[in-house]
Amino acid sequence: MSRVAVVLSGCGYLDGSEIHESVITLLALDRAGAEVQCLAPDKPQRDVVDHRSGQPVEGESRNVLAESARIARGEIRDVADARAEDFDAVILPGGFGAAKNLSSFAVEGPGCTVDPGVERLLHDAHAAGKPIGVICIAPAIAARLFPGVDLTIGSDPDTAGALEQMGAHHKACAVEAYVCDEKARVVSCPAYMLGPGIKDVAAGIEKLVGEVLRLAG
Repeated sequence: MSRVAVVLSGCGYLDGSEIHESVITLLALDRAGAEVQCLAPDKPQRDVVDHRSGQPVEGESRNVLAESARIARGEIRDVADARAEDFDAVILPGGFGAAKNLSSFAVEGPGCTVDPGVERLLHDAHAAGKPIGVICIAPAIAARLFPGVDLTIGSDPDTAGALEQMGAHHKACAVEAYVCDEKARVVSCPAYMLGPGIKDVAAGIEKLVGEVLRLAG
């Protein structure tokens, strides 16, 4: 049985994890018989967004770990305490939280930094040859950490260009497909970077999960 770390970034696509992508990932892993441990940084979100209006909420602060626990049904740990040796693979769902809370890509673009706990976990997993799955906008984190990696965010030229500025090789990809860099052992899919609906997003994520588990052995 593969043990997989799923790194969340809050709860809600505008300021945290994309809920559909996260749940599809967890469901696909469970159906495949994998053991899952959800992780998230224990720190304030970069911002809080009203998901009805799409506007930032002034004066409100939320904790990334506490918000991610909503998706994980409370079964979650601080990513800073996680060790790559305890897992066979790592998967990062998307949502703006990946670009705001797990990294600063939403604000700083190609000059972004990655949360220290997330960076350590991914570097250690990569160094040990363990597969990493990145969904939606989360490939920006892989581009920052692993120059030369092949990956996809779908077909958006501006975002693809930003990833290539960080040294990644972007591959255009349909929503129901994925890109696998066999050498780097990084698997990516566009999900809601393309949409258009949950069934389309699910098709790509389920294939990504299958490929990550194949690589994990």
